[in-house]
Amino acid sequence: MNDQAVPQKASSFAAFARSAGPQIDAALDACTRLGDGCPTKLREAMRHSLLAPGKRIRPMLVLLAAKSCGGTCDAAIPAACAVEMIHAYSLIHDDLPALDNDDLRRGRPTCHKAFDEATAILAGDALLTLAFETLAQGVQPPATASCCAALAEAAGPCGMVGGQVDDLESERKGEGGRGKAAIGHLESIHRRKTGAMIRVSLRLGALVAGADAEQLAALDTYGTCLGLTFQITDDLLDVRSTEVAMGKRVGKDAAHGKLTFPSVLGVDESVRRARELTTAAHDALASFGPEANELRALAQYVLERNH
Repeated sequence: MNDQAVPQKASSFAAFARSAGPQIDAALDACTRLGDGCPTKLREAMRHSLLAPGKRIRPMLVLLAAKSCGGTCDAAIPAACAVEMIHAYSLIHDDLPALDNDDLRRGRPTCHKAFDEATAILAGDALLTLAFETLAQGVQPPATASCCAALAEAAGPCGMVGGQVDDLESERKGEGGRGKAAIGHLESIHRRKTGAMIRVSLRLGALVAGADAEQLAALDTYGTCLGLTFQITDDLLDVRSTEVAMGKRVGKDAAHGKLTFPSVLGVDESVRRARELTTAAHDALASFGPEANELRALAQYVLERNH
C-alpha cells in the first residue's frame, strides 16, 4: 500500500487547521477593514458574523485543493476568503426569523439579535458582493473569470440558494417518510444546499493552482462525498449533541419537522452511510500523492466531528 493510500487520522487535519487558521482569520480581518463609505454599523455587523470563531472548513478546502494540485496557499487566500464570506452571508440569512429563526450561532448572538433584522439582511448582502470583489481583485489571471463563474453558480439559484428553497418547501409541506424517493430528494437538497459550496471550495483552489481536468473531476467526486458526509454528521449532531458543544440550538430539526438523514434513514443507517461516503472520498483521491494527505484527514475529521 502506498503512503498516500493510508487513511489519515483526523488529528493531522487539526494540525493543518492550527497552522492555516490564523492566516485565514488575518486575511478575513484585512478584507473587512472597509473604507469611509461603509457605515460603522454595517461594518460591525459584517465582522460580527464573518470573524466569529468557526471551523473554517470551506476556506481550508480551498487551500488544501491548491496545495494538492501543486499550487500555494498564499495564491489561494483570496478565493478562500471569498468562500467564507459567502458562507457567512448564508448563515446570517438562514438565522433570520423568516427562515430558521435562530438566536445563537457559533456561541454568540446571531447577527439580527446582536444588531437588528434590517442590518442583518444588509450585512449578508454586503458579504455576498464583497466575496466577488475579493475574488476578482485577488485571484490572478487566467483563473479569475473561471473562479468567479464557479462561485456564482455554486452559490446561486441552481446551487446553495436552490437547495435552501427546496429544504424550506419540504419543511412547510411536512414531507418525510422513508424509501428511495425520500433519500433521493434529501440528497438532491443537500448536494446543493451544503455540497455545492464544499465542491466549489475545492474547485477554486484547484483552478488557482492550474489543475487539469482529471484533478478537477477527482476533487469534485471527493467534494460530493464530503458534502453529504458533512450534512449527515450535522443532522446526527442535532439529534445527539448539546447546545453548549454546538454553539447553537440543537433538536430544532425534529421540532420543525425537517427532512433529515436520521429521520429518513434512522440514526444507525445514517452513521453507516457517512462511513461509506468517507471511504468513497478517500478513494477519489487515489491519483493524488502525499500532498493530498490533509484532504484525506479532513474527510476523517468531518466523519468524527462532535461539534
